[in-house]
Amino acid sequence: HHYDSVPPVMEVPESDQGTLYLISILRDGLSYLAVCPAEVSPLLVLEFLHRVHNIFMDYFGSPADESAIKDNFSTVYQLLEEMVDYGWPLTTEPNALKAMIRPPTVMSKLLQTTSTIVSEELPSGTVSNMPWRAAGVHYSQNEIYMDIMEEVDAIVSSTGAIVSSDVSGSIQCQSHLSGIPDLLLTFKEPELIDDCSFHPCVRYSLFEKDQVVSFVPPDGNFELMRYRIRPEQNRHFSPPLYCHSQWSFSSSSASGSSGANNSNSNIKLASDSDENAPKTMSGRIVLNCGVTTLSSLIFSASRKGPLQVEEVAITIPFPKQTRSTKGFQVSMGNVIFDEAGKVARWNLGKMDASKKASLTCNFTIATNTTKSSSTGSSSRGDDKTATTSEVERPSPPNLSLSWKVPLASVSGLSVSGLSIRGENYRPYKGVRNITKSGVFQVRCN
Repeated sequence: HHYDSVPPVMEVPESDQGTLYLISILRDGLSYLAVCPAEVSPLLVLEFLHRVHNIFMDYFGSPADESAIKDNFSTVYQLLEEMVDYGWPLTTEPNALKAMIRPPTVMSKLLQTTSTIVSEELPSGTVSNMPWRAAGVHYSQNEIYMDIMEEVDAIVSSTGAIVSSDVSGSIQCQSHLSGIPDLLLTFKEPELIDDCSFHPCVRYSLFEKDQVVSFVPPDGNFELMRYRIRPEQNRHFSPPLYCHSQWSFSSSSASGSSGANNSNSNIKLASDSDENAPKTMSGRIVLNCGVTTLSSLIFSASRKGPLQVEEVAITIPFPKQTRSTKGFQVSMGNVIFDEAGKVARWNLGKMDASKKASLTCNFTIATNTTKSSSTGSSSRGDDKTATTSEVERPSPPNLSLSWKVPLASVSGLSVSGLSIRGENYRPYKGVRNITKSGVFQVRCN
């Protein structure tokens, strides 16, 4: 399975149509591919492909995988007709698309053969200067929620030291506000924000001038902004979890050496013929995981009780030569093993400092043997040649961790105020911080 290692931008020279540029992304196990016959900004195409997938999730739910596309193929076709016009992005706002193409329901699927889900009228936003917001929105209870989510990409050594780390954040909103509200969002320490990008509804000039976010929000769920935190803020980052693993390998052959060998050495076996060389090798993995009390996360004032890490899961890629596994023994959680991809996922759920998790597993792998010869002299003076077979051990793969810590952040970014203008009501407002893992890898011994 190498689909996740394909470069996002590839050049195909000397095709039937000249030089082509292939730009692709991978989301929910689906590859979205755009073919460009001329040079174009890759970021434009990549952002559009991500927007297509986000629209599919908005329409069909998460995950928008292969089965969701098959079950709603006609809606997918109609959405692409509206989102792309002669190869150029056209309508990509969810509110505008929902005004033209109704999201599928059980009843609409039953009546799909006799009725259409495409509206004959243009959405009201297409003829205004706010295409992201529909006209005439009304709610009996007005409310807006904001999640300040920060993702940590990191590589952790086998000793627990941070090799490299990078933190990116986003503000996810859920808006149910009547009329056309004008919102003003202010931060306690806006200088923490670096390299930011905004939804089209944000007045960027005001942010550059006063470091405030002024906007008329779309209706429903949307991403208000993305940002990165300055390198000095995450230089001393310490993760909330520790994960230690040890891999060992030994020969399965009776004539070979017994016991577990150090992972930094090869296994050498003396043999007289190829038939005596071992065909398999035994392996064993021991893994320990827990919550550390030395995390550098900054917690919200509303958080109470000890540190809890949610949605903890560890992905363990086994060597591709693995033939069989002899069962997983875990102290908590459950393990799902993908026989085709040779990948195990250990789901631990919610953990705190009082819980220590351990996993052990024995497995068998096929080996590749290489013959080498050495020449020596006997007491009689004649030379003897000894043949040895070197069994190359597989390199222990890196582990991938996923986790989430509510009411915590790496940067300490927090909201100082959210005010509304243009409407007379007082909405309910909720803001919370969430920190979660992005690409979080742990190297193995």
